Amino acid sequence: MNNSMIVFILGQIIRLEGLLMIIPCLTSLIYQEHEIFAFLIVIISCLVIGTLMTLRKPANQTIYLKEGCVATAFSWILLSIFGCMPFVISGEIPSFTNALFETISGFTTTGASILSDVESMSHGMMLWRCFTHWIGGMGVLVFLLAIIPMNSASGSNMNLMKAESPGPSVGKLVPRLKHTARILYVIYFGMTVLEAIFLMFGHMSLFDALCTAFGTAGTGGFGIKNDSFGSFSPYIQWVVTVFMILFGVNFNFYYFVLFRNIRKALSMEEVRTYLLIILGAITIITLSLMQTMANIGDAIRHAAFQVASIITTTGYASADFDQWSQTCKTVLVILMFVGACAGSTGGGMKVSRLVIMFKTVVKELSSYFHPKNIKKINMDGKPVEHEVVRAVNVYFITLMGIFTLSVFLVSLEGRDLVTNFTAVASCLNNIGPGLSEVGPTRNFGGLTGFTKYVLMFDMLAGRLELFPLLLIFNPGVYRDMIMGAWRGIKRRRQERRAN
Repeated sequence: MNNSMIVFILGQIIRLEGLLMIIPCLTSLIYQEHEIFAFLIVIISCLVIGTLMTLRKPANQTIYLKEGCVATAFSWILLSIFGCMPFVISGEIPSFTNALFETISGFTTTGASILSDVESMSHGMMLWRCFTHWIGGMGVLVFLLAIIPMNSASGSNMNLMKAESPGPSVGKLVPRLKHTARILYVIYFGMTVLEAIFLMFGHMSLFDALCTAFGTAGTGGFGIKNDSFGSFSPYIQWVVTVFMILFGVNFNFYYFVLFRNIRKALSMEEVRTYLLIILGAITIITLSLMQTMANIGDAIRHAAFQVASIITTTGYASADFDQWSQTCKTVLVILMFVGACAGSTGGGMKVSRLVIMFKTVVKELSSYFHPKNIKKINMDGKPVEHEVVRAVNVYFITLMGIFTLSVFLVSLEGRDLVTNFTAVASCLNNIGPGLSEVGPTRNFGGLTGFTKYVLMFDMLAGRLELFPLLLIFNPGVYRDMIMGAWRGIKRRRQERRAN
């Protein structure tokens, strides 16, 4: 285990977080808020600790997949711990558990909140809360790869990106992975700015537009109003609906469009399936809502908004969908597990995994009729490797195992099944609101500390695609770390003796 490289990466992450925190700090300065001191304390702490951890650049910068997963898991944990400190120090969220829950929910782009009155927050804290969505949406390690020179030997950068990026596979858009990361962030930044501009055309202030765009871009869901999007105009709801859907699309699609490879973009089977699922879900919910809504336009708007919000795992709400029909709520719960496209900022299982699983079932059924035929699974006209199919199946089994265990642990609190089921489903799939006691008009603040920590684990596991987080619970990881540290001590002793 390359301990020195893991420490170096963690130091870079902590220092990067300190630099990013300057933005909400300046916001507090502009609005003359006393929360600026909380930000300054954490910024200085992050910069000092991060710099101390990165003073000595490791001679061996090779990172294998195991180190990449460990570094990623610890990065997100430290990112959340340092990220919650401004809330605690300022007293805006005085409980460490609640502040950590809110911050993990932000960075993992879940959007599940413990706050009942978000409108009372200061501007600096509100911006930081929403900005965590934007930081976590594309991935902090992807951002690190884009701006900080790192050795790409032995596929080290790819191993870091695989450990953090959502989806069953990660590929390079261009030969150098650093350039891939930069292209992704240019697209991400450009779409965020574009949404903010459209929102300001709807008479939103610059501050509100940025907070909303950060939440939409990261498909996070922290609202700036207590009723989420219920009080905003139909125009703003439609703008957010469109951009939620756009941010749920595989970013490779935008790369192909940007470089005029339209045919390849349109041939992406996952994107076509994703849009068909959205269209079908909107149709079903609209037909159901027409029975209670006099205006068909309102029915379509609320159906489209909520379908886009849930399938992309954004978690905004334009209405209290907990009061909708059982058909509507069933469709939305199903969409919680579907999720957005691989390579997007959305969570959930991902459409590509579901397509592969469906084709695997079809292949298995076909083998009963034609046992001697060898049929391969194809996506986008290319055969899907057996390793990818195996990884998808293992992911689904692991997801169901964690989901079942989490529902059982949460049920120990004694709440109803709908609350327990949807709370875990929303956190594990990084959705945000659930149903019943954690519905769109309520929050997670009333849950016990134990339940919140279970859900925090689920949020991190869901964002990191399960295995990087599970790996740090393997005793073998720490055995390798201890052995690596011991070998390093022996090597330095031998070097001193030789000198």
